[in-house]
Amino acid sequence: MSTPAEMWDRRYAEEGFAYGEEPNDFLREVAPRLPAGDVVCLAEGEGRNAVFLAARAGAGRVIAVDQSAVGLEKAAALARARGLALETVVADLADYAPPAGAAVVVSIWAHVPPAIRAPLHARVVEALRPGGALVLEAYTPAQVGRGTGGPPTAESMMTLAALREELRGLELAVGRELVREVREGRYHDGESAVVQVLAFKPGPA
Repeated sequence: MSTPAEMWDRRYAEEGFAYGEEPNDFLREVAPRLPAGDVVCLAEGEGRNAVFLAARAGAGRVIAVDQSAVGLEKAAALARARGLALETVVADLADYAPPAGAAVVVSIWAHVPPAIRAPLHARVVEALRPGGALVLEAYTPAQVGRGTGGPPTAESMMTLAALREELRGLELAVGRELVREVREGRYHDGESAVVQVLAFKPGPA
């Protein structure tokens, strides 16, 4: 049986970009509210969100983290093609800790089991500097059966109630569950049930 990393390597080895080259819609929406400084993008795959943030004024280091080396090779190539600097880290989110003092952590479709997710979110809260921000979008259990993207089962999906608990220490500026059209390449395409969070760590930026 294939490991998750091998599965993602195969997906990202396909021609083109599995989820497109444009950033996630929610990330684009909230980008003007994000502080300047170092950025960490979790489960970043082929780099579309990290490259978008690397092009922002005031961007510091931008680090793309994923378990797929194949995806991150494409991320690095996308950044080079746009004349942007991007660091890549091959890592399993089960034991990855963002560098301390991060200004922004991005978690877009970073679906992992709850036993991994809760400790990961605790490490994210700890790593963010005062005034730092978390941007998160994930599928909710209401996505099961829609066939428009996301994990096959509800276990790795997220709810706003669970995220409020897991992100204790952050203040939610946006916290909502909704159904929206997601148009991101071949694998995210159609009406989708999602949760969106923009949260800040209290304290001066």
